[in-house]
Amino acid sequence: MCGIAGIVALNAAAPPPSREALLRMVGTLAHRGPDERGLYRDRRAGLAHARLSIVDLLHGQQPLTNDDGSTWIVFNGEIFNYLELRDRLISLGHRFRTHSDTEVVLHAYLAWGQAAFERMNGQWALAIWDSAAGRLVLSRDRYGICPLHFCEHGGRLFFASEVKAIFAAETAIRRAFDPAGIDQTFTLWTVVAPQNVFQGIRELPPGHIRVYENGVTRERAFWEPRYPEIPSSDQDRFAGSCGEAVEEVRAALETATALRMVQADVPVGCYLSGGLDSSLVATLGRRFAGERFQTFSLRFADAEYDETRFQRLVAAAIGSEHHEVMVSRNDIAAIFPEVVHHTERPILRTAPAPLFLLSRLVRERGVKVVLTGEGADEMFAGYDLFREGKVRRFWGRQPASMRRARLLERLYPYLSRSPVHQQALARQFFGRNIQAHDMPGFAHDTRWRTTSAIKRLFCPDMRAASEHRDAVSELLACLPAEFPRWSSLAQDQYLEIRTLMSGYLLSSQGDRMLMAHSVEGRFPFLDDNLVALANSLPDTYKLRILDEKHVLKRVAAPIVPTQVVARKKQPYRAPNALSFVARDAPEYVLDALSETALRAAGIFDPKSVAGLLGKCRAKTGDGDLSNSDNMALVGVLSTQLLHQQFIAGRPGDTRRVELRIDVDHEHRERALA
Repeated sequence: MCGIAGIVALNAAAPPPSREALLRMVGTLAHRGPDERGLYRDRRAGLAHARLSIVDLLHGQQPLTNDDGSTWIVFNGEIFNYLELRDRLISLGHRFRTHSDTEVVLHAYLAWGQAAFERMNGQWALAIWDSAAGRLVLSRDRYGICPLHFCEHGGRLFFASEVKAIFAAETAIRRAFDPAGIDQTFTLWTVVAPQNVFQGIRELPPGHIRVYENGVTRERAFWEPRYPEIPSSDQDRFAGSCGEAVEEVRAALETATALRMVQADVPVGCYLSGGLDSSLVATLGRRFAGERFQTFSLRFADAEYDETRFQRLVAAAIGSEHHEVMVSRNDIAAIFPEVVHHTERPILRTAPAPLFLLSRLVRERGVKVVLTGEGADEMFAGYDLFREGKVRRFWGRQPASMRRARLLERLYPYLSRSPVHQQALARQFFGRNIQAHDMPGFAHDTRWRTTSAIKRLFCPDMRAASEHRDAVSELLACLPAEFPRWSSLAQDQYLEIRTLMSGYLLSSQGDRMLMAHSVEGRFPFLDDNLVALANSLPDTYKLRILDEKHVLKRVAAPIVPTQVVARKKQPYRAPNALSFVARDAPEYVLDALSETALRAAGIFDPKSVAGLLGKCRAKTGDGDLSNSDNMALVGVLSTQLLHQQFIAGRPGDTRRVELRIDVDHEHRERALA
């Protein structure tokens, strides 16, 4: 993975891109690409690249051009089927100067146009500039693994892997919160692309292409999740038995893991949480690692979150060189401002913070690439949300049934303050809107209601700005036409992929924490072929009664320790609000939550926040705080830090940048004129 940035004039009156602005942009992305930097510039466009060298270490520099120098690319990511594409392009007469996947992507675009992106199996964000046609093409991978933001200002387009690079390019670009983005975050847990929390900034949605040409802007999706329809012609449905599905999933996952292990000219390690998904990936990854295979795990000082026993069990079983980092509440509090600086959006959980420490450990051990288990829960129905949705729909068909309501007791066994521990309260909480069990978004309704409760802390102006908005209705209004013809589980999976996976798990918890320390994450469960297979499976192969990831457990059973396969699911979590309210909490907490700072940001009511802070201080353990209060304090604090860092302050990195590629056609043309 790398960092990309650029400036393109959208009309003849706009000035050419400034070399100094491009240098500032690429400087802010140094953590994404510490190995090499490069620039290209002509009268209309400027491209910048910060490289993390992983494939073709000697010859993969960017920006990269075609044979006649007319078309240029900056690329962040990896294409795992690039060798197959390269062979096909050679058969069509294309010739290559490097062994990098970036050059394959450029030639694929020249050969097949926008259809090239449909052929690519991988993770990417890219920009292609055709100087002869005056055309800029932006593209992002199917799942949103790699970020890509853009902003139109003063007749020019600014784009970059991170928002801070756009802000660094031009001081005249306004820095302010977008009430729509804030409202969306405190409803859905995250913004959903193209929405951003900053005014005027947009994010290219996953699976989309955006083209600027001759004053016209066009955008389209080249991919959307697909599921079998009801009634179905069986065209998209897996027709085999569950046993046959196990074998096909095993083969597809082995291939996906192998591609992500061998398509690198540097060592590849693996995160190991102790759960089923990462344990299965680590076990398969070990087969393709050669003599040395390094695994990395988080330990927690709070026993409620710690999974050390299972992590060590798997590490011993596969014979990996295992590394651990111990995380305490104080550790989370100490690094939280850095974490928010990299997420560039409010977060409602501290879970990204330990992963920031883990990626630092990975880098310290000399590893640039790690596999992770992300995507398995979304593709194979692993979350309690899917089980909850199934139970609530079953109950909703006979709402008077006490037996059906008691199935709620099988949910969330790992929470010390689980909503199912008190039957009357559980029926009241989960029974709200039970009559809407056939409506889109039903399974997510409890999450969205709980998150929306945080908006009680909004100041009057923010409440007024968000009163006419309904983030849920806006989301549901953009569903695919075939959505009503999918099963309830497929609908739930689609919404989870569209919201939490892309906007939070792969971003705040994924790319941003990995790239903070120049580490690339690879996700075998998000391999295109494996995803297509998973989406085609009958619901009962994924969620059998209430047994989540049924088919995946059967894949793992012969090769992963039984204790891991058979254990109850425990999702990754970390200590939340109480990390910030101890007597020795860092000074920045009170500063960020002070009345002065809150009024300056203009999002939260100081009196309400003071009440929340006092409530949290009175508690002695995470179990004493409600889910809503935990999310509220973390969400308020992260928003305030974001305001200090990006709005009240001026993000940017003015360090001197050494360039490996420096092509300046604009300067050359001026000199010849």
